[in-house]
Amino acid sequence: MSELLLCSVVTILPDYLFRRYWQGKRLGIEITFYSVWYELRWGITSCLMLTIALITLIFYYHPQTTTATTYFRTIPILPEGFGRVAEVNVGFSQDVKKGDVLFRLDSSKQAAALETAKRKIAEVDAAMQAAEADVAKAEAQIGEAKANLQQAKDELDVKSELQRRNPGIVPQRDIEKLQVLVDQRQSGVDAANATKQAATLQVTTRLPAEKASAEAALAQAQVDLDKTVVRAGVDGRVEQFLVRTGDVVNQLIRPAGVLIPAEAGQNILQAGFGQIAAQIVKEGMLAEATCMSKPWTIIPMVVTTVQDYIAAGQFRAGEQLLEAQNIAQPGSVLVFLEPLYKGGLDDVTPGSTCIVNAYTSNRDLISSGKLSAAHALALKVIDAVGIVKAALLRVQALVLPVKTLVFGGH
Repeated sequence: MSELLLCSVVTILPDYLFRRYWQGKRLGIEITFYSVWYELRWGITSCLMLTIALITLIFYYHPQTTTATTYFRTIPILPEGFGRVAEVNVGFSQDVKKGDVLFRLDSSKQAAALETAKRKIAEVDAAMQAAEADVAKAEAQIGEAKANLQQAKDELDVKSELQRRNPGIVPQRDIEKLQVLVDQRQSGVDAANATKQAATLQVTTRLPAEKASAEAALAQAQVDLDKTVVRAGVDGRVEQFLVRTGDVVNQLIRPAGVLIPAEAGQNILQAGFGQIAAQIVKEGMLAEATCMSKPWTIIPMVVTTVQDYIAAGQFRAGEQLLEAQNIAQPGSVLVFLEPLYKGGLDDVTPGSTCIVNAYTSNRDLISSGKLSAAHALALKVIDAVGIVKAALLRVQALVLPVKTLVFGGH
């Protein structure tokens, strides 16, 4: 209506004034409802064409969307495994801090595994002490075998020397027996060394490896036991926490509730503009928003990010070819907006539906001096007509509660 009135001022109104005061035609006599169209046909036609052009100009360069929402992230409350709930520490709806215990699962199986791992470590420690005793025993056996070997060698050397000085004084058979005894006791020394080496390997290699495995099993058992305690990962608020003692919670089938991080949805507004506005909406554009949860309030915003892809066009590779007709409706350009002033969205309930206007500004381009006079004037007109959208947004903010409560029946 405002566009039509504005356009009529420069089309129909001059035409009427010309015919009324220049040509002297009188209203109700020469100018009647019957003759209005014929006499003002050029003005009416020009007014309608100019109105359509002006509306198109306003809505194209200053786009508006009603699909704007303060989306917020939710975290499902799930254990890393599954089990039966043994203890619940929070209510249906409650503020929590990071690290607070939400609920506990039955941990008897995990506790038994942890105790088994502890016993295994104690068993390996006992085996380590026994192996160290075996090493000491082997060292004593080596000393004994070496002493016996030295004794046999000394007796062989004495009798060999006597045989050399006075052949025949010592029977050759005795010398051979002594040589066999030396060889036997040398084998005893080698066996004792091998026994010590085996015991040393037990102490230095095998038993430490077993202990490391037992400690890893203990750590795993402790991790499994800790997983039975479900804690809050971030500061936030637990909502719809319906699980109670005795319920079975499964990671895939049944979550325990929802955790909403603190300040979620209170800093960014996400709006979906039509695809035709893809070339207009840019980062840094000023915008305004009004939300249903904060009526009669205009929130100054600024565009911070424009998503480069339209979600409606995404697909997954599969066994069938993509059919373009399956896209029921065109997607929108997702735009992220932040309050121009700190705390602008503080009183807006996360998830609230909002109306957003984005305004084109060519001030820097006009002031650069690189444009012709006609081009600069056209850009000034484009920037100036943004006031129409601003006024329209304020009218929408004014009638939104009435429309919702009275005509909507909510």
